[in-house]
Amino acid sequence: MTKSAFQNAMAQLEKAADILKLDTKSRARLSEPIRVVKVAIPVTMDNGQVKEFSGFRSQYNNARGPFKGGIRYHANVTEDEVKALSFWMTMKCAAVGLPLGGGKGGVIVNPKELSVGELERLSRGYIQKMYQYIGPDKDVPAPDVYTTPQIMGWMLDEYEKLVGHHAPGTITGKPLSLGGSAGRGFSTAQGGVYVLEEALKKLGKKPSATTVAIQGFGNAGSHAARILAELGCKIMAISDSKGAIKSNIPLDIKALEAHKEKTGSVVGFVATEEINNAELLEAEVDVLVPAALENQITESNAASIKAKIVAELANGPTTPEADEILFKHNVLLIPDILTNAGGVTVSYFEQVQNAANYYWTEEEVLTKLEKIMVTAFTAIWKVKEKHQIDMRTAAFVVAVDKVAQAMKDRGWV
Repeated sequence: MTKSAFQNAMAQLEKAADILKLDTKSRARLSEPIRVVKVAIPVTMDNGQVKEFSGFRSQYNNARGPFKGGIRYHANVTEDEVKALSFWMTMKCAAVGLPLGGGKGGVIVNPKELSVGELERLSRGYIQKMYQYIGPDKDVPAPDVYTTPQIMGWMLDEYEKLVGHHAPGTITGKPLSLGGSAGRGFSTAQGGVYVLEEALKKLGKKPSATTVAIQGFGNAGSHAARILAELGCKIMAISDSKGAIKSNIPLDIKALEAHKEKTGSVVGFVATEEINNAELLEAEVDVLVPAALENQITESNAASIKAKIVAELANGPTTPEADEILFKHNVLLIPDILTNAGGVTVSYFEQVQNAANYYWTEEEVLTKLEKIMVTAFTAIWKVKEKHQIDMRTAAFVVAVDKVAQAMKDRGWV
């Protein structure tokens, strides 16, 4: 029986807690979110009818700072999923040393079925129901699956109308015109590439001699493909929600982006062969980058993964059972709470810039991002070596230790 995302998250917590010999009270505090808000959002559709959408916000732990995490628009959003994602956000912020807690939001909707007007009314409606629970010092949302800087702009505008003053630090991932940070649009991918470069060094491999398959060609996946290609890596296979392709020669990412823009999918790109999702995950490449949704690498396919490195740009793409199999097969898995922490790190930079009303160049942002990502990778690698454990468990050991210490210092446990 497939475990839920939250059950997977709790299995990861227990593994790290056992290594740390964490006390019972701390385990209990980390086993449930502080608060889950559920709301019904009535939206007047273009045809004049009112449709109700279900929205969630899980605020997991704020011992280290305000809750922080994205809002996703997806037909499969569930309370269980946002709880798991908010736990992972708590761990992610701690793993890379940010003074933030973890939260996550979602609305059950297929945004592709909504007009621009309906999307705006839904986004404003979400904030109307949630605004009392968020704010620069409480909980700072950001974009996630199928949410964009424009949606964040609408949400910020609605929040500021309701509170009666400017508060740009309430929401990150905003357009630059509203106080967004330079580099935020591709920061998740860029942070992932920084840690992947460190992993390649550990394995004595040069980017120019590295082949890559990427699952997902959304924000994170497409930027990762572009940045890795610029580094000299050879992108041999790629997928999106419509299908997957592979090639015998490295893909031309700029031409592929133009093809997707024109046709709506990577499928049918010149000189490629269409493959299925399973074939993409099991491709004969050095590096596999899951950049789509959770539970993609499981007990049933983990032993067939041929890549030597799995760099998780998506949240929760690998199940705990698959982790064990990959570790036994000497596959180096760089976990999501490290690999995709570039997004929340630049969101943190955005908050800092908003609070100071002073803005940095893209070069300054990327310099600061690289330092944080490399420092976090090095610290987690040391824990991995010390305990002879996999990278994910090492990342959770680092993160759980930091959150537990903050709870202890606050007198919560």
